[in-house]
Amino acid sequence: MSETIQNDEARLLTAAEQEAVNLTLQPAIAGLARRDLQALARRLREARDRARAIASQQRREMRGKSAPRGAAAARDDAGTVAKEQVLADAVRRISVELRRTSTPVAAASAPDVAEGEPDAPAPKPSGGPPVDSRSSKAAIRPRSTPGTASKPSKLSTARIDPREVGRVSKSVMSAQARRDAKPR
Repeated sequence: MSETIQNDEARLLTAAEQEAVNLTLQPAIAGLARRDLQALARRLREARDRARAIASQQRREMRGKSAPRGAAAARDDAGTVAKEQVLADAVRRISVELRRTSTPVAAASAPDVAEGEPDAPAPKPSGGPPVDSRSSKAAIRPRSTPGTASKPSKLSTARIDPREVGRVSKSVMSAQARRDAKPR
């Protein structure tokens, strides 16, 4: 990491936040146990969420939508936004490491195994979609006329979340109600 970036981070972050962010860099992150990674991720997410909330409050103060929290209204939120970005990058790095250590191959080389902690049961490989998925068991085949062979469709079947269907239906109903309520 370049010296100017380190200076900027040191200026933006508290000592505890700086220490947590430094733990998300290589090689320090590779030496952390899974429990430590999860605790660090929790701390970093809380710090990121706090910085995000402060930046939002500062933007509201700048627009005049909110009363100032301090003696005067905020005139700039660039520092808080930069702090939130540094913390978000650290959360991304730790999430990648947590995902990497959750795979069976990486889990065997993780520091948890060296410490003698019991393993979680390995995930079972599945032969298809999960039991609770909404995909059909057999594809729907079009009827074929006698003497011709039907080919299965090359188009992919779309899986649509039922909540999305409900959301769209509700928005269409609301739009129609607004149109109906307009005086002619």
